[in-house]
Amino acid sequence: MEIKANAKGSRFIEVTEQHLDTIKKYSLFSDLVGSDGFVDEETLVKLQHTVRNLLEDGNDRDKGLMDLCFDVIYHRDMKALGLRNLMLLYISYNDMNSLELDLEGFSSEDLLLEAEEEE
Repeated sequence: MEIKANAKGSRFIEVTEQHLDTIKKYSLFSDLVGSDGFVDEETLVKLQHTVRNLLEDGNDRDKGLMDLCFDVIYHRDMKALGLRNLMLLYISYNDMNSLELDLEGFSSEDLLLEAEEEE
């Protein structure tokens, strides 16, 4: 699976099911987006800090978390648009696989989906 990383559509980031499962495992999107539903550079920085804290707390041996960092979160093309598209992919992946989503604090799901429909 790929997510579009820029508005032109010339840059993409490869995302695997393992990446999405790792996001779920650590509830990385929980309380990440504010009630306005906007995903901006500050949101990305917040996610990067969360992941960095997890690694510093001893999760540095988790290959899935390390792969997510190297391949997606800290990818050179990852910006706010890429993060927004990653969130939308995460939502649709969980919907497709009928997995129970942990959306506590992820109240912006509807706002993200509405924004997707407007594009």
